[in-house]
Amino acid sequence: MNKKYHVRLMDTERTYVQEILNNAKTPKTFRKRCNIILQLDENAGVPSTQEEIAKRVGVGDVTVYNTLKDYSDYGLEYALHYKKPKAPPVAPMVTGEKEARIIAVACSEPPLGFTRWTVRLLTERVIELKILESVSRETIRTTLKKHNSSLT
Repeated sequence: MNKKYHVRLMDTERTYVQEILNNAKTPKTFRKRCNIILQLDENAGVPSTQEEIAKRVGVGDVTVYNTLKDYSDYGLEYALHYKKPKAPPVAPMVTGEKEARIIAVACSEPPLGFTRWTVRLLTERVIELKILESVSRETIRTTLKKHNSSLT
């Protein structure tokens, strides 16, 4: 069976990986990826299967595959370190100014017929005042909770 991805570490790369592995401050996920790379190294002998390596290291076989693929495609550094997301997936709906307006509404007098604000009433009022075009009760609740505001 032809293998698509190969790991062939040079001596300097092997010592670099072992230094990372032996460093006490190395995070557990880095250690696992180091172990995966060392066990996949074809220069050290015939590597085990990805499933066996996954069991030995304590990760899923997809992690072994992704580490192998990252090493083959992008190199050792990329395979060992965290991949930071480029940007948050969704921009926050409630910004600082909108938060301030929501809290101001929560601190104001409740509508006639009510003794206090409820999250449901606040949600309706925020939409009515066009602070936000549409908003869920959970967004209002977490905004108030973040600022330790109580509705009582």
